[in-house]
Amino acid sequence: MTDRRSGMVQSFGYPQNSSIVSRAVAAAAANNHHSSRNRGRGSKRYSVSVFYSMAAEQDVEVEDELAKAQRRLRELKTKISTQSKKNFMRERDVRFLDARIGLLIQNRMALDEHQQQHEVASRLEEHDEDDDNHYPDERRMQQYGNLFYLLQSEPRHIAILCRLVNLAEIDTLLQTVMFTLYGNQYESREEHLLLTMFQNVLAAQFETTTEFTSLLRANTPVSRMMTTYTRRGPGQSYLKSVLSDKINNLLEHKDLNLQINPLKVYDELVQKMEQEQGGLPDGFPRSVTAEIASANPIVQSMIRPRLNTLMDIANSFLTTIINSLDQVPYGIRWICKQIRSLTKRKYPDATDHAISSLIGGFFFLRFVNPAIVTPQAYMLVDGIPGTNSRTTLTLLAKMLQNLANKPSYAKEAYMIPTNPFVELNKQRTNKFLTDLCEVVDFYEQLEMDQYMALSKKDIMINITPNEIYSTLSLLQQHLDILAPKETDHLRILINEVGVVPAQVPRKENKAIELPLFSRWEMPIQDLTMSLMSENNITQNDILYMEAKSIFVQIIRSLPYLARPPLKLYYIAETAATGKDAQLVHKGIKVKEMIRELEEAGVIDRRDNHQLLVEEISNELTHLGDLKLKVVEELQSLESVYKTIIDHNNYLKSQLESYKAYLQNVRMQTTPGGGSSSKKNQVVGIGVEVMDPKASKKLNITKSTVQGPFKYTHQQLEKEGIIAETEVPENRRSHIFLTIASPLPGTFIIALHYKGRDKPVLEIDLKLDDLLEKQQDNVQLLDLEYIKLSVSKTLQLLTKTFMSRNRTGFFS
Repeated sequence: MTDRRSGMVQSFGYPQNSSIVSRAVAAAAANNHHSSRNRGRGSKRYSVSVFYSMAAEQDVEVEDELAKAQRRLRELKTKISTQSKKNFMRERDVRFLDARIGLLIQNRMALDEHQQQHEVASRLEEHDEDDDNHYPDERRMQQYGNLFYLLQSEPRHIAILCRLVNLAEIDTLLQTVMFTLYGNQYESREEHLLLTMFQNVLAAQFETTTEFTSLLRANTPVSRMMTTYTRRGPGQSYLKSVLSDKINNLLEHKDLNLQINPLKVYDELVQKMEQEQGGLPDGFPRSVTAEIASANPIVQSMIRPRLNTLMDIANSFLTTIINSLDQVPYGIRWICKQIRSLTKRKYPDATDHAISSLIGGFFFLRFVNPAIVTPQAYMLVDGIPGTNSRTTLTLLAKMLQNLANKPSYAKEAYMIPTNPFVELNKQRTNKFLTDLCEVVDFYEQLEMDQYMALSKKDIMINITPNEIYSTLSLLQQHLDILAPKETDHLRILINEVGVVPAQVPRKENKAIELPLFSRWEMPIQDLTMSLMSENNITQNDILYMEAKSIFVQIIRSLPYLARPPLKLYYIAETAATGKDAQLVHKGIKVKEMIRELEEAGVIDRRDNHQLLVEEISNELTHLGDLKLKVVEELQSLESVYKTIIDHNNYLKSQLESYKAYLQNVRMQTTPGGGSSSKKNQVVGIGVEVMDPKASKKLNITKSTVQGPFKYTHQQLEKEGIIAETEVPENRRSHIFLTIASPLPGTFIIALHYKGRDKPVLEIDLKLDDLLEKQQDNVQLLDLEYIKLSVSKTLQLLTKTFMSRNRTGFFS
């Protein structure tokens, strides 16, 4: 979708286009209205110039490095917005299948109900490429365009709806709101409207909550909204830039054990004694209570240095977060500001500490800490953290959370020794949480954006039919609350739409480009005349702004003309006599404009047009600074886009595992379902097919067994399937694994040492056990000498044994 402002700037180069007057007047009027009201500025020239500065940032006509970088940035932002929506939809599918598979695992029940099969299958389908045949007719498109324009531009309707829906409905609504209705995550108008909706929702949440301590902490539609908002592009970008290096540095120290839970440290001590001494000393029990473990002097001596190191690392993390204040996305800070404002209004006697705890509950609990505890899910790290690193990250998150808790104390007894960290850092954390709220409001900018939107005809959203129908259904269900009067615009539009169509199958649910427009707005020509008379803006104001715009474009196209002092006649003449047709047109036109401005007394040739020259010079300086910012933002967002793509691939692999499991359940509950048409296939990473000797030991016939397949230690380690290994480096070349599948969903994994006939160890693994580990967030599968990544092992088994058995699945 084209940026709305980019089209506005294009018109600056073509004075004959009447829309420039409309746009300039609308924007200048909006800015002038606020300038005089809020800051006592009455200068029409100033308001026009401010508008120009904003518009010039989106200039797409000039082809200098800035314009190219801006275009790449716009394209990248669109990609991030689109991909974020795909990820959100995949996460919903994963959560749905998690729940279904949890039931299957818990009850060991077969997937035999037709309705359940159909529902699950729909989550696994991918729809075909887009075409134009699925678009609604013109009348419907107009009705939907009118309705969604109203919903987008008047966020109060969605805000009320978000409070009325239940938890089962909120994800569908959030998908439409966060990633469709306000899907362009880097476009100020949509972002401001979305935050306006948040303000309404938060205000209602504060109004209806009776317990101060439960505010924003319970799992409600509002808390789900806030978490979803943090997962958009800007939030992901912040987390990656601030936390990624810190966490990766920590993960490099795999042997760093900072466990401080006395019971677990006592277990470590027992294992160490057994290994080194062959047993435990007399009177040294194998298991004890937490109190006895805490009192053990050896345990205390082990914990003491760990505690010091842990507090040093926590202090380093906290310092990094506090120093990142200016990097925190505006929307996150604005939500913090609303939490503070609403708390003061609802609880006027609340202390600053209590208010900080609520802000911290959002910033740490909903935003920062989940990324610290599971950095792989946020794609902040390349691999899966080892056992020691996971423990450290969990402890760090608890310590940071304790800083924001009210009262500030550790809930677990073993965390009490970390209280000095809390006491030492409480004051600066509270200051940081207070400073988060110190951002300007956006109402002035928003009104200006609203004026600008009136003069554009390409407000567009990409939306699927099912998003339209589910939103319509919710609106109709709650219409009496949303629009109680017969004359309410929302009720009129909903009534015109009539009966809501049924949801279409997933394969037919293809996105459409829906133009948004209002049938109640004043025509732009009438608006222009009205604003010009109200704000006393003249044609000379418009002429001045346009002349400055054209001079800046000429200089950007011919950078050597930027050398001071700027001579406007020379610049115009150079462009007018050049070889570029567009520049010739601009040069001739701007010469005429200078003459008109001189005759009107707006600029003076005797002082070399000093007023206009100064503004052009300031604009060029601004654009030079802007280029650096654009390039910097481009680099940052490229990293974010890669993160989002990686996360999408991770979600795809989860869905692949679920497909495999569900297929396995179906095969096992179907007569003759255990057979496979493809035996002993070579698939996977460098797989070598071996003679199936293992089948004799297991009494399995060649007609049912798949494999065994052979994988070297080096191959599995390189692919991240071996996450941890105790095999000495000089012996790893002699180690290999074999995996066979005697029955669908059953795997025999054997660890071999070259030269030995029998495997070092052998385990019988069931696919549902592996999925259960993934569902319980167990990261590693322990094979004594090596530990396998649960998710990567699932991917390998899916790819090797089940990816070709889907024919007829859910048919």
